[in-house]
Amino acid sequence: MEVQAITRNARMSPKKVREVARTIQGRKAQWAVQYLDLVPRKSARLIACTLRSAIANAENNNNLAADGLTVKSAIVDNGPVLKRFKAGARGTAMPRRKKMSHITIVLSDGQTNS
Repeated sequence: MEVQAITRNARMSPKKVREVARTIQGRKAQWAVQYLDLVPRKSARLIACTLRSAIANAENNNNLAADGLTVKSAIVDNGPVLKRFKAGARGTAMPRRKKMSHITIVLSDGQTNS
């Protein structure tokens, strides 16, 4: 059985979030939560929030035990981009691209649906 949770429009660049998301793929869900609590990055907090939501979905909606869950995939996609301008040299306007991410975490209990 697979369970997922999605966080949309997280205000952080996908490149920064992917660095942390790669480290938890294939790990036990409880281990990943403890690991993310120790990582001193904003992206770790965003991923941990999504991971806790996926665990809660598995426990409440599908009656799965949190101990048997593993992180099957942690996918970070590009979200919308806010285009802003900031003052530059000699009165020019310099563009700023404020990127967002969509975080998807899929948990599996190791059994197939039949």
